[in-house]
Amino acid sequence: MDKLRILYVSSEINPFLQTTDVAAYVRQLPQAMQERGAEIRILVPRFGLINERKNRLHEVVRLSGINITVGEEEKPLVIKVASIPNAKLQVYFIDNEDYFHRKSVFFDKKNNFYDDNDERAIFFCKGVLETVKKLGWAPDIVHCNDWMTALIPMYLKTTYRNDPMFKDTKSVFTVYNNAFSYKFDADLLEKAKAMDVSDEALAHLRSADFEGFIKLGCAYADAVVKVDEDYSEELNQLLNESPKRVDLVEEDDNLSEAYYNLYNGLVG
Repeated sequence: MDKLRILYVSSEINPFLQTTDVAAYVRQLPQAMQERGAEIRILVPRFGLINERKNRLHEVVRLSGINITVGEEEKPLVIKVASIPNAKLQVYFIDNEDYFHRKSVFFDKKNNFYDDNDERAIFFCKGVLETVKKLGWAPDIVHCNDWMTALIPMYLKTTYRNDPMFKDTKSVFTVYNNAFSYKFDADLLEKAKAMDVSDEALAHLRSADFEGFIKLGCAYADAVVKVDEDYSEELNQLLNESPKRVDLVEEDDNLSEAYYNLYNGLVG
């Protein structure tokens, strides 16, 4: 059997950036899968808090230069890469001057949620899939982590469903307790549009909030993973009722085996 190809997508990863539990989770799981023989790629945003010199990021010119559409605007995509120290893992960073050069992640210095975080998420999700296409690397599994990656399962089932690079790809969406109370503008659906994406495909995003993103990810992913019990009542109900929910206990010594079996079950 060919090596299992797994793409991990996340808003952060140790040791480059850690603001939530996502960073540690996405640091450990890819290495565990690599040790089981899987071929791994990791993509994250290049938030301005990531020190390029210290972390030895460098631009991958052959992958950069694509324009990504967000609503009526096109933004240039820059791809950078760095290696995780003491691990044979490379991390690709999605970068854009307008979206990712500010020295914070989702909140400004006054703890105000950035009103363009929706655009940043859309740019990131579209940029991830276009970067993978340019890499010429067809993933068996795309494992999406947290709300910022929630559009990817939907794009895989719509815009990219007939693309040779993704035609057999399955997606996993892990939900974290990183809720925000901000409500985006009504033009969110128009910004998120892409080829073969209808208003109906984006129906869950009409609420323009955190739970809308989570509902969208859950609706289109092939498997949904909870890593917490402390969600809002509505979100807990959504996750508990999801037919795609997979229960993986974080304290389990065989967690990597559980994921390995989940991935192989989806591919098989």
